[in-house]
Amino acid sequence: MSIRQEKFGRLIQKELADVFTQNRSEMFNNAFITISNVTVSPDLSFAKVYLSFFNEKNKDELLRVVDLQKVPIRRELAARIRKQVRVIPELQFLIDDSLDYVFKMEQLFNEIKKKDEEA
Repeated sequence: MSIRQEKFGRLIQKELADVFTQNRSEMFNNAFITISNVTVSPDLSFAKVYLSFFNEKNKDELLRVVDLQKVPIRRELAARIRKQVRVIPELQFLIDDSLDYVFKMEQLFNEIKKKDEEA
């Protein structure tokens, strides 16, 4: 990934984080959503936005809610960055389950440690 793509991805990540925080109650059922990463296509016209949902049981349903809000989210992003960029990218939202993986691995290591201490 080029430096230009990385800078653009960080800009989108920062601005979308503000959008998600400010519109948390009316758009996202008061869910706590963070943006863990943004990857941008080489022509900057497409962005994959990886979301982490904290304390959410049904992540797929929440992702569906976010997808339904894609147009207003993109409009809000455009209002924030239009003077800095030429193209407002199409957004694709994905679930980032890396934190779930970390917690699962931590649990497994703790179980192994307990078994070792018992033996």
